[in-house]
Amino acid sequence: MSCTIVRRDFLKCALSSAVVIPALGVASARAASPPLLDPTDPVAQSLGFVLDASKLDSSADPQFKPGQHCGVCMQFQGKSSDATAGCGIYAGHSVPSRGWCRAFAQRS
Repeated sequence: MSCTIVRRDFLKCALSSAVVIPALGVASARAASPPLLDPTDPVAQSLGFVLDASKLDSSADPQFKPGQHCGVCMQFQGKSSDATAGCGIYAGHSVPSRGWCRAFAQRS
């Protein structure tokens, strides 16, 4: 039994694969988010990182002002409505929108 490959069918398959395979890679890259920053991380500890700024007492850290949290910081790499997003300070980690650290800089 002989099997012949028609040039037109081969080109259709090659073009379809060229579109579908990269699209699958982009979809899986978006689905995988970086791990949440651990407050015991040495860099996080040096910057006084907390997971929830609403539980932080301003007397415990004089740099903290009520209303400050990661969601409104310039380093937060998401929308303020996102629950978590990447951070320019903690590369390779995500931080919660409600978190806070001493590297806080108000987003304008």
